[in-house]
Amino acid sequence: MAGRGGRDQARRNHSGKGRRSSGRNGDDEGVSGEPDGDDAPRTLLALYDDALPTVYGYFVRRCPDRGTAEDLTSETFLAAMDAARRGTSAPISVPWLIGVARHKLADHYRRRHDRHAVPVGEVPEPGEPVDGWEAELDRIVAESVLAKLAEQHRTVLALRYLDGCSVPECAELIGRTVHATEALLVRARRAFRSHYPEGGTP
Repeated sequence: MAGRGGRDQARRNHSGKGRRSSGRNGDDEGVSGEPDGDDAPRTLLALYDDALPTVYGYFVRRCPDRGTAEDLTSETFLAAMDAARRGTSAPISVPWLIGVARHKLADHYRRRHDRHAVPVGEVPEPGEPVDGWEAELDRIVAESVLAKLAEQHRTVLALRYLDGCSVPECAELIGRTVHATEALLVRARRAFRSHYPEGGTP
């Protein structure tokens, strides 16, 4: 299952940090079974099975292949465990994990994208979504089209329209200037429309 390696590694890391205390003579009398610090790591491990499909699904819709999605899912849970051990101030929850996942996706994107930007004019906003069944069909088609795009186009469109990030937020996440991000969005939308049946938004 996707992310299983991340869970197992997180559990090993957690047990290694919280349970490896021995007595003065080197025996196991100091092993208490209680983690150091608060209960955040235990909370994260308890949440894992419920959160895994959501985190993995987040990456599957935004990555070129399932292998990359699985790797980023594992990285997300390992990073989350590190943050939990350090004592995060945010509550351990699925939305919090998605925030970690978003940064992992941005890190992955930064490692791979080229940084050449093309000046562009103002970027139009997408139209209002259609309600009901047509909206669901549009979503299915849109995700299919996204899967066909270049990684940098898929990532910036996902951040902008699936995650609801503003252009400055997208720019910060992918390591570009706002102007370069606007240029990338224009190219990404053009690529999206070229694959979308009869055109469409973005």
